Amino acid sequence: MPNHLPPTNGRRFVFFGFAMLFGGVLLLFVLGMAAMYLLSPGPHPDSMRHPNSGLPLICLVPPAFVFLAFLFGGLGFRRYGKPLAEMVAAIDTVAAGDLTVRLKEKGPVQMRSLLHRFNNMVAELQRAQEQRRSLTADIAHELRNPLHIIQGNLEGMLDGVYEPTPENLGITLEETRLLARLVTDLQTLSLAEAGQLPLHPSLIQCSDLLADLTSSFSPQAAAQTVTLHAQCPQDLTFTADYDRLKQVLSNLVSNALRYTPPGGSITLQAEKQSDGKTRLTVSDTGAGIPAEDLPYIFNRFWKADRARTRSSGAGSGLGLAIARQLVQAHGGEIEAQSQPGQGSAFQISLP
Repeated sequence: MPNHLPPTNGRRFVFFGFAMLFGGVLLLFVLGMAAMYLLSPGPHPDSMRHPNSGLPLICLVPPAFVFLAFLFGGLGFRRYGKPLAEMVAAIDTVAAGDLTVRLKEKGPVQMRSLLHRFNNMVAELQRAQEQRRSLTADIAHELRNPLHIIQGNLEGMLDGVYEPTPENLGITLEETRLLARLVTDLQTLSLAEAGQLPLHPSLIQCSDLLADLTSSFSPQAAAQTVTLHAQCPQDLTFTADYDRLKQVLSNLVSNALRYTPPGGSITLQAEKQSDGKTRLTVSDTGAGIPAEDLPYIFNRFWKADRARTRSSGAGSGLGLAIARQLVQAHGGEIEAQSQPGQGSAFQISLP
């Protein structure tokens, strides 16, 4: 962890130093008075005064008490006052927008724990800020491509370069559909991440759901000479939002078709687990996913090959991110297992 220490304010050090010194003096004062009060004989109000001068005994406190007060105050400032002053300075630095600040985790156990939590909090803020900037750049990139195509086609038609034929108008219309789908996906993802996506759960017959999916993708699978089949107990039922769950499985099947070569197969399987959960699996015999890419496949706009575009078969990079959010909105989990050259399997566990 980087230790970018914040610029400190000398007045804070003076404040915390005097606070610790005052605390040490006050502590020794109280302890000294208590000791003299308890150890002195006779009635205590009179015994608290010197027998000859009549002065309060506190005026005759040995210089050792003063030395100990400064010693305890200095130790307290070193162990607690200085780290607190640095933390206050770090808070001001974070408030000014610098999220690279980190504090050295030193001192007593409680102080190290406090500093560790502060560093974790700032690191999380920095990660969220970087994700937000990356998301903004990715959205701008995904919107820019279809907008440029639409703008170029319309300008070409107005200038007489392109004829407004059904084919050219169809290309432009398809790009507007891509824009609309991207905006819809972003809205779905945003609502799901905020926990505000409305769900309409109902009792689902698993065989009907998988039959619906195979019917939807059979023409595309047949065109690619890919075998698509489903395995599900006839009596298996569970509760979920039918449309949202179908959207999740459609994303997974669509990805499987994209990366499964001709002659391969895609299997949709459902089973009841011993803990009562329902497991849905979409597996294929495609190219597989490299191990170093697996931790990132559910991230927004993430693509294993950045050079791929929609024209070459790549999607927007939102499908798996939406799938994970929809599954989590149901209280379930989704995970991927894959071996390069041996295909991939996406497993969904629903309560």
